[in-house]
Amino acid sequence: MIRYALLASATMLAAPSFAQTHEWGERNTSYPPAFPEQFRAELVDSGVTLTTETLADGLVHPWGIATLPDDRGWLVTERAGLLRHLASDGTLSDPITGLPEILSVGQGGLLDVALGPDFAEDRKIFITYAKPVEDGSATAAASMTLADDLASVDQVNEIFVQSPPSENPMHFGSRIVFLGDGTVAITTGEHFSDEERPFAQDLGKTYGKVIRVNLDGTVPEDNPFVGTEGAAEEIWTLGHRNIQGAALDEDGTLWTIEHGPQGGDELNRPEPGLNYGWPAISYGKRYDFRDVDPGGPVGIDAAQQEGMEQPVYFWDPVIAPGGMDFHSGETFADWNGDILASSLVPGGVVRLSLSDEGLVTEEERLLSDIGRVRDVEVQPDGSFLILTDYEDGRVIRVTPEG
Repeated sequence: MIRYALLASATMLAAPSFAQTHEWGERNTSYPPAFPEQFRAELVDSGVTLTTETLADGLVHPWGIATLPDDRGWLVTERAGLLRHLASDGTLSDPITGLPEILSVGQGGLLDVALGPDFAEDRKIFITYAKPVEDGSATAAASMTLADDLASVDQVNEIFVQSPPSENPMHFGSRIVFLGDGTVAITTGEHFSDEERPFAQDLGKTYGKVIRVNLDGTVPEDNPFVGTEGAAEEIWTLGHRNIQGAALDEDGTLWTIEHGPQGGDELNRPEPGLNYGWPAISYGKRYDFRDVDPGGPVGIDAAQQEGMEQPVYFWDPVIAPGGMDFHSGETFADWNGDILASSLVPGGVVRLSLSDEGLVTEEERLLSDIGRVRDVEVQPDGSFLILTDYEDGRVIRVTPEG
């Protein structure tokens, strides 16, 4: 597996010039990429005309979606704390009952939903959410059993709660992905504030991490920090800002996308025990509206540091990434193996093609007129669904014209 570590300075000097261009938009920083394929791949137009069909509307900030088997439709989360069944004919159910207590405030609420790996036998589903706790809230994940009539859940089992709690209702993450080995990855954020963001580097806290646990919440014995004094043993990787996209490629390898600050959104391929740099290094800068050092550098005022991993790819200006999926299927077959990533700003869907070595070779911007897209879910036939992140959010099916 390729490691995107810091490359030698000679390689950096050989990288092409990435001048500010109208096509891409003005950069926020001038940090050079560590290798040529890391930034601003060829921007292409595949010439495919897309057709969109609204399957459901009136959803309050829909956040996650999971495809049910046997043409029974989808489960859709609303950040307001509701889980609904969307039938294949577009019928939207009343809220599914039996969920744990969820705190809907700021960026928190009901977030991701996924079918368990043995759903056909045990009807287990998994969610991530903001849990109200003493002194604030925390990203949490739980499993539960979905009733045959899709109207309720029971047997709720909490498998992860971020620690410590935070008073700041920002940067919760979080996606949940089954790794194919009986374990599950849960992504977290670092709650945004100047006081808390350094926790992304703290092995004693589960802020800004990829978490790996067994399906019952116990810690796998081969996690990288098992037995490390003072470490939270469920940690898989560290040094992340706010991971809101995660998916497995066709080889079963985990990829993630996280929000940078002003610039510096990242595509990563997390490997156990590695440090992805936040907040010490970043390809972005501080937000201009921050009270402290507005527009100033993040961390050490550098994007590369020995001992910290480089992203596979980064964006400046940002795409504000939400969920992601890898494409497969007969529809849009030329895109098989490509990443489809949702974009909140400027909006739409970003398609990335990858080489056999896992490098980004081209980028395409799709559905740029659709607005804020929170999640992408590829269907078995290769068409895909997107969620628009608004008070009146929609579930939209995307197919080729004709």
